[in-house]
Amino acid sequence: MRFISFIDLVSLVAALRWTVGLTLIAVALGGPLGLVLALMKASRARLLDALASAILQLIQGIPLLALLMFFYFGVPVFLGINIPPLAAVSIAYVIFTGVYFGQIWGGSILAIKQEQWEAGACLGLRKVHQFFYIIMPQAFKISLPASVSFLVQLVKGTSLASVVGFVELTRAAQEVSAATFQSTLTYTTAAALYFLICFPLTLWSRRLEKSLDGTH
Repeated sequence: MRFISFIDLVSLVAALRWTVGLTLIAVALGGPLGLVLALMKASRARLLDALASAILQLIQGIPLLALLMFFYFGVPVFLGINIPPLAAVSIAYVIFTGVYFGQIWGGSILAIKQEQWEAGACLGLRKVHQFFYIIMPQAFKISLPASVSFLVQLVKGTSLASVVGFVELTRAAQEVSAATFQSTLTYTTAAALYFLICFPLTLWSRRLEKSLDGTH
């Protein structure tokens, strides 16, 4: 057993970059996927709506840990190739994020009253212009608190990537704890780093909810 050194603390902070990086990858690539699913879900075409609903229900019914295991252990077996941990966890988190954003954003679009579409039509706007200039700004405002709240859960959820050997904050904490046998101090430090990221986002989410309530 030894005390935690400055190098150990640096390794935890360095691993935090991968926690943030993985979150950014999930949002950057999962966002467009979520938008497509949201548009499909809000579509008047029954086939697109049914397909989006099926995808959302399927992925939401699978635990995130199972998705990680599938892409890291299962896909290489099926394809006969090795997938780097970063690629495997990125694919899993992108799909996970896209599906939840699709659910949030799709519901926000559907929450806009039909009268808003009709108002756009009265102004002579085409459907696409009605959506981008009238519906989307309102749907974005409605979805923002839930989207930020999900982002907080996503940051904390990146800790599951440690199961497949991806070295983010939780995995780095496990390695430092194993080397120093200072589990309490190590995981307290890791928890504090998570808190520094998640707490401001949580406050922002609450302010957004209050501001949205105040507009009704």
